[in-house]
Amino acid sequence: MIETSTMPACRRDAAVRSGSRAIEAAASGLALLIALAAAPAGAQTSLNPSARVSTPLGVALPASVTAVPPLPAPEALFGDMFGTGELRKAGIDLLLDDTNEFSGIVSGPRKGSTNAGQYAFETDIDWQRLAGLSGFSTHSVVVGRYGIPASRIFGDNLNPSQEIYGAGGNVAVHLVYAYGEETLAGGRFDITAGRIPFLNDFSASPLYCNFMNNSFCGNPKASSDNTAHSSYPDGGWATRVRVRPTKSTYIQTGIFFTEANIYSATNGFRSGFRFSSAQINGEAFPVEVGYEPMFGPDKLPGHYKLGFAYDNQNHKDGFFDVNGSALGQTGLPPRQRKGTTAAWVLVDQMLLRNGPGNTNGLIVLGGFYHNDPSTSTRNDQYEVALLDQGFWKARPKDLVGVAFNYLQVSNALTRTEELQQELGLPITGNGGQFYNDSTPGIQSHTMDIEATYQIHVMRGVTFAPDFQYFIRPNAQTNLHDAALLGFKTHIELF
Repeated sequence: MIETSTMPACRRDAAVRSGSRAIEAAASGLALLIALAAAPAGAQTSLNPSARVSTPLGVALPASVTAVPPLPAPEALFGDMFGTGELRKAGIDLLLDDTNEFSGIVSGPRKGSTNAGQYAFETDIDWQRLAGLSGFSTHSVVVGRYGIPASRIFGDNLNPSQEIYGAGGNVAVHLVYAYGEETLAGGRFDITAGRIPFLNDFSASPLYCNFMNNSFCGNPKASSDNTAHSSYPDGGWATRVRVRPTKSTYIQTGIFFTEANIYSATNGFRSGFRFSSAQINGEAFPVEVGYEPMFGPDKLPGHYKLGFAYDNQNHKDGFFDVNGSALGQTGLPPRQRKGTTAAWVLVDQMLLRNGPGNTNGLIVLGGFYHNDPSTSTRNDQYEVALLDQGFWKARPKDLVGVAFNYLQVSNALTRTEELQQELGLPITGNGGQFYNDSTPGIQSHTMDIEATYQIHVMRGVTFAPDFQYFIRPNAQTNLHDAALLGFKTHIELF
């Protein structure tokens, strides 16, 4: 899939001019947050599915118990003020949060700043507690999204500097997912069915969204290169089965029905409430196995994941046209390929413990994601990161993180662009079309680095200054490196 988008020059100039207003608003928000008192903060709403994948048997549920896993209970700004505590005791969990991401370009060919964000409302219901339905629960999330990433200003269309933008339909309420879940045999067997994003459970981790760049958060960016791998905030009809043979291992698979135009704002997809099967055009079949050990006397948690996915949807070939000739030369529509594959290896391991929690320590993360180069833009992605929470005893909830991402563009796309340049034709690949005066070029590989410090401001509130550096933006040699400064805030209201 080759992503493209456009913005008229007048809107571009307005977006850049709005940077000064965004900076003023950001400064006001920063002053407000710093003025607040400090106390303990919790996890971000909407990370519940990936958190469950990362919870070994025996932690989620005691052995030999058939029950719903504990409902999420993140620390919140207003706590139980609105009666949410009493509802949770009855089996009804309501969560409301806001995530905001600001980023400004401080070095590079263009200057400017943008803001992006999301408010989310999550509902989790334990029907065993509420109505006696053993092991059954339901889960749903709706969101509203706004803004664009600052990296588009200097032409990058591969690793957005802010992850929490777009695909929300530009509506007040957009359905992300709504599904039922049955847990059996003390958590050894778990099945879900409903409207579910593919990447809720597969190649997922709640650790990734400690960062802001979309190369890490919410999944490795190459994972969503294929539209058959639906990603947050868009889901499709699906069923997923997870089996835990031992306390520290799992295997999961499922069937995810792929839908044409899932990320568009037409045909009912704008709100996410399109339940018709008329747009289904194939199926995706993922398999992931995981090993989740606890090492040593300090019980250092780790997660080791190996996955593979096949889908039978039609995909555009990156090099050949409908007649088998080079599409960069003929300009004819690309050949359609039936089905494609992806594979991934993801690892995280705590090395040193700073406190009792699963993230209270020094954690190393690494990953590799591979897509079929004939049908993808992002062929291979390599990533490595460090997170350290609790390193400062006076502020045990603060977290520092640094991440490095390397992305290799498909050689089919590179060859097409090289041929177009050689023939003096317009380069039609993924070359910075968001702003019309961006310079297209031949794409090969790109890198980005991110450093963040997550300040635990007060109960339910975090503020994270963030630095990013893009090397070869958009995988082009003719785009200058760029540095960005910004911040990410998260407020769990209840």
